[in-house]
Amino acid sequence: MSSVHLETRLEGVVGGKTATALERAFGMRTVGDLLAHYPRRYAHRGELTPIRDLPVGESVTIVAEVVSAGERRMQARRGSILEVVISDGRGHLTLTFFNQSGRLKELRVGRRGIFAGKVGEYRHTKQLAHPDYELFDDEEAARRSAQEYANLPIPIYPATSTIPSWKLGKIVATVLDVLGAVEDPVPDALRLRKGLVPARDALEKIHRPASDADVHIAHETLRMHEALVLQTALLQQRAAVRALSARPRPAQSAGYLERFDATLPFARTPDQHEVGDRIAADLVGEWPMNRLVQGEVGSGKTLVALRAMLQVAESGGQSALIAPTEVLAGQHLRSIARMLGPDLAPELMPTLLTGQQGAADRRRAALRVASGQALIVIGTHALLSDTTTFADLGLVVVDEQHRFGVEQRETLRAKGSSPHALVLTATPIPRTVAMTVFGDLDVSTIRTMPVGRAGIETFVAPVGERPAWFERVWQRGAEEVAKGHQVFVVCPAIDVEATGKAATDDTVEAPPVEGEAARQRWGVVQVERLLAARPDFAGLRVAILHGRMPGDEKDATMRAFAEGQIDVLVATTVIEVGVDVPNASTMVILEADRFGVSQLHQLRGRVGRGEVPGLCLLLTEAQQGTPARARVEAVARTLDGFELAEVDLELRGEGDVLGDIQSGARSSLRLLRVVTDAPLIAEARAEAESILADDPDLSAHSGLARAIDRRLDVEDRAAMARN
Repeated sequence: MSSVHLETRLEGVVGGKTATALERAFGMRTVGDLLAHYPRRYAHRGELTPIRDLPVGESVTIVAEVVSAGERRMQARRGSILEVVISDGRGHLTLTFFNQSGRLKELRVGRRGIFAGKVGEYRHTKQLAHPDYELFDDEEAARRSAQEYANLPIPIYPATSTIPSWKLGKIVATVLDVLGAVEDPVPDALRLRKGLVPARDALEKIHRPASDADVHIAHETLRMHEALVLQTALLQQRAAVRALSARPRPAQSAGYLERFDATLPFARTPDQHEVGDRIAADLVGEWPMNRLVQGEVGSGKTLVALRAMLQVAESGGQSALIAPTEVLAGQHLRSIARMLGPDLAPELMPTLLTGQQGAADRRRAALRVASGQALIVIGTHALLSDTTTFADLGLVVVDEQHRFGVEQRETLRAKGSSPHALVLTATPIPRTVAMTVFGDLDVSTIRTMPVGRAGIETFVAPVGERPAWFERVWQRGAEEVAKGHQVFVVCPAIDVEATGKAATDDTVEAPPVEGEAARQRWGVVQVERLLAARPDFAGLRVAILHGRMPGDEKDATMRAFAEGQIDVLVATTVIEVGVDVPNASTMVILEADRFGVSQLHQLRGRVGRGEVPGLCLLLTEAQQGTPARARVEAVARTLDGFELAEVDLELRGEGDVLGDIQSGARSSLRLLRVVTDAPLIAEARAEAESILADDPDLSAHSGLARAIDRRLDVEDRAAMARN
């Protein structure tokens, strides 16, 4: 019985040199890591095609006989070319090999065999360069084997320049030859009901399929493995959180929350009521709240979070709100202080703590936090500092969760004793993604928007097809300022003439646009220069904002814009999240096709936030029918962020979307696709719930327990605990 199992270290099976190369290229350490590196597609060597009908550029497989073979020296450089002419009786084809004279010994005139490769053409003669081939002595055996060879799927692996696909295939074959038994993570009853194959067979069939049917059943089996392992792990994490004890934080009669609600100048929306009631119940539960609240830009997530903070404060508990940028943290402070009003604000003492504060201000703020005087603390990464301590941290609020690494979130939660956690996101998450990535969180959604908002109109400006529209966009911007409104202009870069870190913000998402000609690129620097030269902008107050500016300068610029001291703000996506300027009427986004769907929707949400109607102009040179143009047109069609989230999944694919909201390459999906596999994921979740209900520690499901341990190493488990 083989001693090689999925947990076996690779160096003991493939050798130290190969194991080191695999770890460096793909992060693989064990046999299980290697065998979970599935082929991304399968090629076929092609049908048996007569030589005279071979199409140039296609991969083919033929049976032929060697009719001549010779070697000649290359004229332009050192080395030799071996040229072998083969024939199937109806045509001739040349095989070429560079610096491989040793092949003359086997490719002798009269030998027959199978030859496979991609058809090329040189001086009007069809040829195969460096083809694969297999020679036979028996003609009938050659024909029979050729048919099998042509139908055999060839695994094509995700590869690197140092470890190409064919080399990975050989390494995998070496490992499969010595692999012992593999425990099945799927219970026998489920496997038989679904018609799946055993785990060992599935690995064999996905890496060394004899037919397309083998590939299909292997995929079916391994997708169920992946879904069940992921859902079971997420449910285990939820159970682990619920095993912790939390201090109840009930609202008091005539307390902060009741007083705050009495002063609200508007009625809460139905969704704000419903989500608020759920959070209020969570805060008095036996275990820590672990809730994700998603909602459109401007739907009132901050109000919901503030009410939770007030409820926690009634028992002396502190709340920490961590924001991704200095600008956003400062805005949260001003917004919360304004919402609390002159009576409640001094009692709760909302306090800002950021890395850009002066030493004296920061020390004063840290003392308020440590003493418990500040019941609401708002900050950036400075909240994570070792020197920042809390008297009684009861609630952690994470704003725009996908902007933070799991380590940072865990550091903040560790500053309290099992504090409640509330995660806010304005990036709508499709149901299947929420189930797949945030399966350990309770998810609440705010769909209804507050009344009194003027709304937003969105238009695509295809300046590649209609160059005159570029001029009209700036005229419209000047007209909006003349009406007393303000304008955002967003660029995908800081300076397109610069290189390296000066060129872009960390926050920008600028996917390359394939298949399109080079076109005009715009950065903040270039747009500022353009507007300075326009007569209609001569009297306007134009400022710039980007992520490479010092924090205090960014904050001052944003505050000046919010206070109406700036007419036109030319910025990168640093303004994407949370910036609130009710007087801003217009959002101009240059090279809009270089942003993702969700990002465009977030940017658009910066206007139309008050009584001033919003206008969003999406400038693009992307051609009609391209994926880039489709992204832009999708945003213009609807204001529904949840519909756009589904569109984003379809246009970009799961990998990119999941990459925005989860960290860790080892946690990414391999075979599962959250769009097409939604029913499978839901089925796996139900199975996982059933398994854990009867066997919470998986003692009777050792195959599943070991699969979870393999899939989720120490870092991944820690990451899940911090989500």
